[in-house]
Amino acid sequence: MGCCQGCRVATGVPFEARTAEVAERMRQAPAAERGVIPTRWTLRRVRDAFAWLHDYSLSGVWRVLARLDLGWRWAHPARFSPDPAYADKDAHLLDCLRTAARYPDQVVVVFIDEMGFFRWPQGGRTWMPVAPALHLSLPCAGNNRQWRLIGALNALTGQVTYLDNYIVGRRQVVELYQRVDRAYPLAQRIFLVQDNWSIHTHPDVLSVLASLPRLETVSLPTYAHWLNPIEKLWRWLRQDVLRLHQWATDWSTLLTHLHAFLDQFAHGSRDLLRYVGLLGDGHLATALRYP
Repeated sequence: MGCCQGCRVATGVPFEARTAEVAERMRQAPAAERGVIPTRWTLRRVRDAFAWLHDYSLSGVWRVLARLDLGWRWAHPARFSPDPAYADKDAHLLDCLRTAARYPDQVVVVFIDEMGFFRWPQGGRTWMPVAPALHLSLPCAGNNRQWRLIGALNALTGQVTYLDNYIVGRRQVVELYQRVDRAYPLAQRIFLVQDNWSIHTHPDVLSVLASLPRLETVSLPTYAHWLNPIEKLWRWLRQDVLRLHQWATDWSTLLTHLHAFLDQFAHGSRDLLRYVGLLGDGHLATALRYP
C-alpha cells in the first residue's frame, strides 16, 4: 500500500484510539513464533499482530507507525542489581554524601575503582578527511602489554588521587588508602565508597585500614556501576587519551599523556563533577545539595 492508503488507517476509528491500541499492544511481547517468544518487535511482527494491517507492505506498516508516532528506537534494559540489600546500601551511600555536604571541612567521600588498558590503541570515531588504513597488527609495537589504574574521586571537589602499575592488587589498594589518608589531613572522617572486589576484604588490607582510623569503607550494591561515578572518569580517559592514540611504539610517552590527563584533576574540578554526574539533578548529585 502507498502512503495515502497508510494515512487512511484511522478511517472509521478515532485516531487517538488507534494510537492507544497499537502502543498498548507493543508494550507487550510479540506473539510466539515456532514456540519461541521474540523479545523485540519488527515491522513484520507488527503487521501480524493487527488484522487491519495484514494487507500492508512493510513500508506501508512503517508509514502507519510513523503517523502514530511509533518509531524504531534505541532501548536499554532497566538497571538491575541482584543485591538483596540494595536499598539499604543505596540509602547509606546517600547519607554519607549528605554528611559530607553538611560538614565539608570535616567529612570527605571518595569513590574508588580500578581500570585496565592495553598498549595498542582502542578504535573510535574522529573527524578526518579520510579514514586511516586498518592495521591488523602492530609488530613494531612489541607485545600488547596491559597496564592498570586505581583511583579515588572526591565527591565534593572532583579531586582525583590515583596510582598505576602493571598490576593492581592488595599492595596497590593499601597504597591508595594511604595516599587518600595523606591527601586530607584536616578531615575527621573519610568514607571510601568501593565495590565488592574480594581484595577489599583481604586480611592485609583490613589490617592497614585498622591503622588508619579516619577511613571508613562503604560497600556499593553488587553490580551497581551507576552508583560509582569514577567509572565515568575512566570513560573520559579512554575517549581523550586511549582511543586512536599514536604511542603504541612509545610506552613512556603513552603513560606521560595518561598521567597528564589525570593530573589535571589533582586539585579538583567542577567540570569533572558535572561530567560524572555529581553536579546537577542526578541521584547522587541531589544528595550533595544539602541543606
